[in-house]
Amino acid sequence: MREEFLDPKLENPIEESDEAGLRPKHLEEFVGQRELKEKLGIVLEAARRRGEAVDHLLFAGPPGLGKTTLSGIIAAEMGVRLHITSGPALERAGDLAAILTKLEPSDVLFIDEIHRLGRTVEEILYPAMEDFQLDIVVGKGPAASSIRLALPRFTLVGATTRTGMITGPLRDRFGLVARLDYYDDDELTAIVRRAATILSVDIDDEGCHEIARRSRGTPRIANRLLRRVRDFAEVRDSGRITGSVADEGLAIFGVDQRGLDKVDRSLLSALCSQFNGGPVGLTTLAIGVGEQPETVEDVYEPFLIQQGMIARTPRGRVAMPAAWSHIGLTPPATQPDLFT
Repeated sequence: MREEFLDPKLENPIEESDEAGLRPKHLEEFVGQRELKEKLGIVLEAARRRGEAVDHLLFAGPPGLGKTTLSGIIAAEMGVRLHITSGPALERAGDLAAILTKLEPSDVLFIDEIHRLGRTVEEILYPAMEDFQLDIVVGKGPAASSIRLALPRFTLVGATTRTGMITGPLRDRFGLVARLDYYDDDELTAIVRRAATILSVDIDDEGCHEIARRSRGTPRIANRLLRRVRDFAEVRDSGRITGSVADEGLAIFGVDQRGLDKVDRSLLSALCSQFNGGPVGLTTLAIGVGEQPETVEDVYEPFLIQQGMIARTPRGRVAMPAAWSHIGLTPPATQPDLFT
């Protein structure tokens, strides 16, 4: 039986636990990412036939698209244990060594936000990935010596939201590098319907679609919105989620018709009202809405750019006409040059 080992240093362990119950356990249950599923199916089947561990895999893409879920699926399909940690949690080489020495043959080690690994920890990982060897330095100064320990063949699954921040030597050691894309409305509708069945939520097709189309192309957001609409339906209505109930519930929780929440609208309002549509630097814009620049860049901007509301330019962020109209303002007669 596959077991999951959660690193106690993981951020948001409660949220991780809540999501775990809705995650598919096998590849055929995973909705969306058709091209990646096909490649992954071939890799897993080939490893099973050879009786070997799966090659190291790197998944890239925005948060909430299923990178952690896929690592669990890989472990389940191979019938091995899943060990979960994150880049920021591995502060010292000894932290990584402690995890690697506990691995058994073919186990899956999932490192979230792998681009945030420290240089020293990353260098320990190179021989572990390539040669399945672990170099440990014993002692200090002239008396220090290096001991090389043999590791079982394991599978490292890395997840990152910033592929460009991963060093070339680390990226080249992965056998498959894949990017997860945003989901379309039909895929999200199927995900909402599956989650509703697991949670025993009474919901019709219109309710599923209404939640799906406001989920920003992200399954994690779809599942979260489903739980909030379920709460609204139980408290303010009959408990059944229809299209109109979903619409009213999502409005109560601040999710508008295009899936934008309070922070999204604050970003657009600040960009258009305070900075006259830009261009404005990321740090300045983030301070204007009280968020960290990294959060704005990784969590909010990708969707706003995808929706054609914000553009990144050499001089900073610029509001597009869609942003002005969405918050009920008239765009200026002349738009800034996006290429200067």
